[in-house]
Amino acid sequence: MFIMINVLIKFGRGLSRALPVFFIVSMFMLSSCSDEVMEPLEKDEAYQLDKPAGFPDITFDVTGNPITVNGIALGKKLFYEGKLSRNNTISCGFCHIQEYAFTHHGHNVSHGIDDRLGIRNAPPIQNMAFLKNYTWDGVGHNLDERSLVPITADFEMDSSLPEVVGKLNADVGYKKMFKAAFGDENITGDRVLKAISQFMATLISADSKYDRMKKGMAVFTSEENQGMNLFQNKCASCHSGDLFTDESYRNTGMYYNSQFDDRGRYRVTLDWNDNMKFRVPSLRNVEYTAPYMHDGRFYTLDAVLNFYSDNVEDQPNLDPLLKQNGHPGIAMNSQEKQYIIAFLKTLSDKNFISNPKFAE
Repeated sequence: MFIMINVLIKFGRGLSRALPVFFIVSMFMLSSCSDEVMEPLEKDEAYQLDKPAGFPDITFDVTGNPITVNGIALGKKLFYEGKLSRNNTISCGFCHIQEYAFTHHGHNVSHGIDDRLGIRNAPPIQNMAFLKNYTWDGVGHNLDERSLVPITADFEMDSSLPEVVGKLNADVGYKKMFKAAFGDENITGDRVLKAISQFMATLISADSKYDRMKKGMAVFTSEENQGMNLFQNKCASCHSGDLFTDESYRNTGMYYNSQFDDRGRYRVTLDWNDNMKFRVPSLRNVEYTAPYMHDGRFYTLDAVLNFYSDNVEDQPNLDPLLKQNGHPGIAMNSQEKQYIIAFLKTLSDKNFISNPKFAE
């Protein structure tokens, strides 16, 4: 069951939006054909974000950035727009590919402009409207500002908001879309970021076998049930709730990778107690998001579980949850690992990764 959140109409989205208006959005506006989504309404309409049952409250700032149908359409076009990069070749969608739950599949770290390497694995973009922080080190707190980092980072898009705005201003089609979304043709960096975040806020994944099982619409196999019980005992302390993350930062005993020089949360706080602490990722759609960990060091779920059972380093600030049972790590035998993987695959949302509303 969904709780409908009434979103206020626009004032006229790094990977805006005030009288309240209550309405029902016509189904075809955001349905089967992505071209339909891109076509702006002559009269804009507010868009309701659905809060799936069991999810935490929406954290997206709908007061400062009310979500509208035209704002989403503009944000989607910008999400797949190469003009956001210096040489017009890299878009948000380049590193966040829908069929892999919006990750950069097969790349341990992101490849940006001129094939430059970043230092981190591109995280999935899903359910961001319900998160409090973003990125592996939690430096981002505001979804409206999140896209600024990839646009300006020299190893990602290597551009700037003034440069982006200049390109978009030369496009009559964009002027039309900005007017439809914000009330006039004025294209600004602030509006670019807010439109993108409006689109990203709609990327909600809550239709996995696990979700259907909770509603009584699906039945787990014996292996999936055993995996769920093992997961609750061995993994849910960190991967908790219906987002399957407690959004904390933890040192899980991974060796420091000098190739990318990334010490996680320490980069933000400069507190050595935060050395090698990384944000606990959501496990939704984890079947689709290989490779795993902040630097993509593991290419299979088997490798991840083998790490936790046998290869956790006993570092000074290793998370206490991984110092139990007399040795670092999580005690699991081979059969238990296969059961856990069977459960993890019930978190796969095929409709999410194939939904034409989100496609280029």
